[in-house]
Amino acid sequence: MGEPTKEELRALLEWHIDAGADEAIGDAPRNRYAPPQTAAAQSGLPPASAPTAPPGPPQRPVPSPDEAELSARGAAAACADLESLRAALDAFDDCAIKKTATQLVFADGDPEAEVMLVGEAPGADEDRIGRPFVGAAGMLLDRMLAAIGLDRTSVYIANMLPWRPPGNRKPTPNEIAVCLPFLYRHIELVAPRVLVLVGGTSASALLGTSQGITRIRGRWHVFRGDPTGAPAEIPAMPICHPAYLLRSPGAKKEAWQDLLKIRRRLDGED
Repeated sequence: MGEPTKEELRALLEWHIDAGADEAIGDAPRNRYAPPQTAAAQSGLPPASAPTAPPGPPQRPVPSPDEAELSARGAAAACADLESLRAALDAFDDCAIKKTATQLVFADGDPEAEVMLVGEAPGADEDRIGRPFVGAAGMLLDRMLAAIGLDRTSVYIANMLPWRPPGNRKPTPNEIAVCLPFLYRHIELVAPRVLVLVGGTSASALLGTSQGITRIRGRWHVFRGDPTGAPAEIPAMPICHPAYLLRSPGAKKEAWQDLLKIRRRLDGED
C-alpha cells in the first residue's frame, strides 16, 4: 500500500473535525497503539501510574568473601579498646547475617576477668536481649560456672559471631572468616589468663583443628592468636556446649571433669 495522497489526508482531517476532534493536545504526536512505556517515552512524559521519585543513593556492591575479610581485618586492627571494637562492629556492613539479626550481641561480664569464654553465635533469646548465653543453655552455663566458684561478674563471655544466623543455623565458613578478625582483636584486648572454648565451632576455628569437640575437650591447648598478627599463647580448654549437654545429659560427667581442670588451672594446681 502506497503513501496516502493529499486528498486522502485532507479527507481524514475533515473526518476528525466533523467527529469533534478540532484541537491538538501536546506538542508531539503520540502513538497510542504503542506499549505504555514506549508511549510515555515518545511523549516525553512519565507514565501517569508511575510518579517520579528522587533518585536514591547508589547501591553498594556486595563484597566478595575475600574483600569482606580484608575489610574486617582493617576495621578490627584500628580498634584501640573494647568500646571502639563494639563501634566498629556496629558500623560493619560486610557480613550478611547482620541484616537479618535484631541487634549486635557483643559480650557480657567483666572484661578484666582472668577467664574468657567464647561460644558460637547468638540464639533467638540472645538476639532479642542483646547478651550472650541468656536462654536455657545460658542458665545451664551459669550453673556450670557456679559449680567452680565463678559467675558472670568474674568471667567475660563473647561469641565467635556477634549476630544471630537466620533460624539459629550453623555459621558458614565465610561468616566465620569475616568475623574472626574482630574476635581475634576482642581476645587480644581482653588478654585473659585462660580461654574456655564453648562448643566445637569456636574450638575448631580458634585452635585451627578439624577434630570434633568430643576428641579435643578435656585437654589443654594453646591459642596462638591471629595468624596475621602478633603471636599469642593463651591456655585454652574446649568444653561441650551447654545446648549439647541439655540434649545429651550423659555427657555432663565429662563436662564436670573439664570444669575441674579449669578450676585447678586458675588455682595454680595444673
